[in-house]
Amino acid sequence: MSGSGPAPIGLDAAYATCRRIAAEHGRTYYLATTLLTPPRRRAVHALYAFARMVDDIVDHADDHAHRLDPRGDAPAEPTLSPAQHLDLVEKQLRLALEHGDLGRADPRRNQILAAAADTIRRHDIAHAHFWTFLDAMRMDVPGTATHRTRYATMTELREYMRGSAAAIGLQLLPVLGTVVPVAEAEPAAAALGEAFQLTNFLRDVGEDLDRGRVYLPTTELAAFGVDEDHLRACRASGRVDPPLRRALAHLIAVNRDIYRRAEPGVDLLEPRVRPAIRTAALLYAEILDRIEAADFEVFQRRATVPNRRRILVAAKGFATIR
Repeated sequence: MSGSGPAPIGLDAAYATCRRIAAEHGRTYYLATTLLTPPRRRAVHALYAFARMVDDIVDHADDHAHRLDPRGDAPAEPTLSPAQHLDLVEKQLRLALEHGDLGRADPRRNQILAAAADTIRRHDIAHAHFWTFLDAMRMDVPGTATHRTRYATMTELREYMRGSAAAIGLQLLPVLGTVVPVAEAEPAAAALGEAFQLTNFLRDVGEDLDRGRVYLPTTELAAFGVDEDHLRACRASGRVDPPLRRALAHLIAVNRDIYRRAEPGVDLLEPRVRPAIRTAALLYAEILDRIEAADFEVFQRRATVPNRRRILVAAKGFATIR
C-alpha cells in the first residue's frame, strides 16, 4: 500500500539465510558450528554472514551495486561506491540496534542485518567490535581516508587484523560463553582471529595480489630476497621459487606461533563449546599443512582440507561433548 513501510523481517527466515551463507562460504566454520547448541549455532551463522556480506562488498563491489539513496528510502543516482555501501551497512546496523528499524534496502542484506542485530542484543555483544571491524574493512576500499594495500611490518598488519580478525573473535566470545570474566578470555580470542586471517593471507596470496593487495609484510618478505616484483613474477609463472618458498615457510612458522598463543584460551570457554572451537582451530591450522605438502605452490591451487578429514575431526569433536 502506498506510504507503508517495509514489511517486518521474520527472524527465523533471516537466520535461515545466514545459515545458508555459512554453509556455502565458510565450510570449516559451518562444520564446527554443528557441535554447538542450536541457539549458539544460529548466532554464529549470523555473525559469519554479516562479516561475509561486508567482505563481499569490499572484494566484489559490482555484485553489491544497489541504486539506493543513502537514507534507504528511494532509488538514487549514481550507484553507491563500495565506501558508501559500507557507510550504509553501518548506518542500517546502528538503526537496527538503536531503533529496530533497517530502512528500505536489499532484502537479503536486511535479513542478514536483522539476524546480526538480534544476535548482538540477545548476547549483549559490545557494539564497538562491529565499528572496529567496519573501520578495518574501509582500509581495503580505494578512496577512503584510511585505504592501504601494503603492510611493511607484522606490527602494521596486526593493527589491520585488530579490526578485520581479532574483532570477530571478540564478537563471538559472549555467544560462546566463558568460565572466567570475558576480559580474561579476550586476548586468546583475538589471537585466534588473527591466526585464522593470517592463514587466509598465506593461502590466498595470489588472489590478493590480483586485487592489488599484498597483506604479507614486505619487510618479512624482503628478509628472504622477495619484493613485490619478485612476487608478481612468481604469480605470472604460477610457480613458487626458493626465495619465496623460504619466506612462506617463515610466515607459516609465525602463523603457527599465533595458533599456539590462542590455544590456552579454549579452556577459558564454557565446556560445551570447547570441542567446536578446537575443531575449527585444528581444521584451519591444517591449511598450513596443506600448503607445505604442496611444496608451497600457493599459485597453482587453493589449499583446502579434504571433506573426509573435516568430517573425521568433527566426529571426534562430537565424541568429546559432555
